[in-house]
Amino acid sequence: MKYLRRVVWYAVTRLLVLCLVLGLVITAFYYGMNLANIQIILKDGMANRAKVIMGMSSDAGELTRYFQQACLEGDAELAKAGTDASPYADYNVRGIDHRLELGFLWVWPWETTARVNIHESIPRIDGRVKGLKADEVVAALGERGLYPPDWPEASYRVLLIQENGQWKIKSLVLQ
Repeated sequence: MKYLRRVVWYAVTRLLVLCLVLGLVITAFYYGMNLANIQIILKDGMANRAKVIMGMSSDAGELTRYFQQACLEGDAELAKAGTDASPYADYNVRGIDHRLELGFLWVWPWETTARVNIHESIPRIDGRVKGLKADEVVAALGERGLYPPDWPEASYRVLLIQENGQWKIKSLVLQ
């Protein structure tokens, strides 16, 4: 009886350790998967948003891959894109150096929402004023008016939500 109890205890402890190790491995895998997906959604989504605002891309419908529709409808900068109210309306922007810094993020495998702080900047914008507007813009802004205005650096509090297995940006709140 003594030997049977030792054998059972040995098997149970080894099985418990194995279950704990497997649980940690599975949690780490899903954390890494969610973290990678969220980083891609944030970086690509915010870069495409900046391109639409600057007029580099006219396909605002592509933003629905990254943002929920309500978030897009409430974005004042996107509403100005493509209109005369946009500060980039008189410029041909050819390229940007988009940078995004993410704060600390933790997402449990069973969670469907995530919050993260981000800092967005575009230190370099490649573009020039449109030919027909050049004289008008130079007269108003001087020589600096030949090049697109600087992108305002901003920090956001982002809420992401998982819909049908895909992460999307639900809200951007300027900090």
